[in-house]
Amino acid sequence: MRRPALYSSSRPGRVSQATPAADAAPAVPSPGSAPASRLSASSPRLLWSAIVLLALLLAVTLALSLRPGPRKLTQEDINAAVMKTMETQVMPSEYARAYDKISPSVVRVISYVKKSRLKDEKDLKNARLAPKPKALGPAPGEAAAAEDEDVEQGVGTGVVIIDKGVILTNLHVVSGADRIKVIFSDGLESSASISGVQPENDLAVLQASKIPDDMIAATMRSTSDLAPGDKVLAVGFPFGIGPSASGGIVSGLKRVFRSPEGKQEMKNLIQFDAAANPGNSGGPLVTMDGEVVGIVTAILNPTTARTFLGIGFAVPIENAASAAGLPPF
Repeated sequence: MRRPALYSSSRPGRVSQATPAADAAPAVPSPGSAPASRLSASSPRLLWSAIVLLALLLAVTLALSLRPGPRKLTQEDINAAVMKTMETQVMPSEYARAYDKISPSVVRVISYVKKSRLKDEKDLKNARLAPKPKALGPAPGEAAAAEDEDVEQGVGTGVVIIDKGVILTNLHVVSGADRIKVIFSDGLESSASISGVQPENDLAVLQASKIPDDMIAATMRSTSDLAPGDKVLAVGFPFGIGPSASGGIVSGLKRVFRSPEGKQEMKNLIQFDAAANPGNSGGPLVTMDGEVVGIVTAILNPTTARTFLGIGFAVPIENAASAAGLPPF
């Protein structure tokens, strides 16, 4: 803190007028006083010392002011650093980053039916036409119990859209099931019930009875700015294998698809070319940001084989979200 200047409380008195030269007594040095020449000789020494000190201070100041500062980064420097990083470190692809973001929200959906409901009509007809002797076997009660066993009807995919265990999938994956089971990304298994359907878009909403402690819901994104050529990723369980990821692009928008049996026609679909097969149904179609833009629902194959030929369809997420009662984007 700078110390304030101190001032005297009174002014010095005026110097009395000198007496006439004739009255003044000549100054006679006292025997013990020093000669006046010694006092005057010390003044140049102090002056030169001050000059030298000031010169040193000036030299230091000039040296500091002329010292070069840190060089400013240019765009070329930044580009070179980025290129060096890309050369020395393996960067994950866009598809890998998208998969890492969506995978915690993807679930396997398994539907079961009672074994008694799987009796083939053709076998029943043959049994009536050519009855056979009753074979030895378990007691009637045991046979009835065996017929009540749950048999896996099919495997599909679902995606968690609300962290309370609300899952979107295809209606045809769970239609007619006596029991539904979902398996989360961490391996937790839970029974699930159908809480809503949207038949015109082949959508079903499931509610899991229990969920992981760290349940992560997917992020949904509007398709208003989606365009042909945009990269997309399809994640699911093709033929029960997975979770599997396949990359491609949006091939077209507002497509119409009619089921092979001709029973249903769906409109306003997203056409994509990422590989999808039976088991992918109900899985998410996501952007490179890992955000869901559609629910995979069908593939086009004019042959009898149910395999992918390069044309898949997904229901826009706006329709899928409305099936769960979520507000539009």
